[in-house]
Amino acid sequence: MLATRLIPCLDVDDGRVVKGVKFTEIRDAGDPVELAKLYNDQKADELVFLDIGASHKSRQTMLDVVEQVSRQVFIPLTVGGGIRTVADMRETLQAGADKVAMCTSALKNPALLSEGAERFGAQCIVLSIDAKRSPDGSGWHAYSHGARQDTGIDVIEWAQRGEALGAGEILLNSIDADGTKAGYDLELTRKVSESVRIPVIASGGAGNPEHVAEAAIEGKASAVLLASLLHFGDYTVNDFKSVMEQRGVSVRW
Repeated sequence: MLATRLIPCLDVDDGRVVKGVKFTEIRDAGDPVELAKLYNDQKADELVFLDIGASHKSRQTMLDVVEQVSRQVFIPLTVGGGIRTVADMRETLQAGADKVAMCTSALKNPALLSEGAERFGAQCIVLSIDAKRSPDGSGWHAYSHGARQDTGIDVIEWAQRGEALGAGEILLNSIDADGTKAGYDLELTRKVSESVRIPVIASGGAGNPEHVAEAAIEGKASAVLLASLLHFGDYTVNDFKSVMEQRGVSVRW
């Protein structure tokens, strides 16, 4: 059985880690370099760095901060936000990232996924999907520009297309659950996980270690993303892994 990865997420805006509820009510959560070092020391499996302002503010990913973060961690680092071209991917990887994540840019130009996979390998390409329940409740729509714009694109279909285009992993964030601490959207996570063959990272809504175990067991997620529960000191990486292991979920120590 493959181990379920536990991945802290650094949502960075203007050089600081921030966290909100459903992409609003933003508050400061600390320095990205200090937090990256903390999670590396806590033996997190990977780290995700998302420049959350890059897409809707139309600016490049903060490569200088990425470089500083990459020097502090010895675990795989995924970077997203403002990556619009193959050249952007190259610069981000050269700055120390192991993978690049794309959301808005992939929705605008799906061929970017295949171009990146061809150039750097599918293992480097992460399709990030911000998902929200559709108005009629029948499914989920993919949102762009930092979860601000409804594209009307069905999330399941987009995940399958992303895999076909060359994405090696999907970062699936529930806008409805984000920051609520009410638990991951298990139905969404399970349906996407069952629709593709590539790993799916569950994101949005964790309120306690049990929620993380549920995402792996019921949601069939290959990995789980965590933010505020770690940033504000509610729990450590080991707290989550201990509960996951108790529930029969394979983890890395």
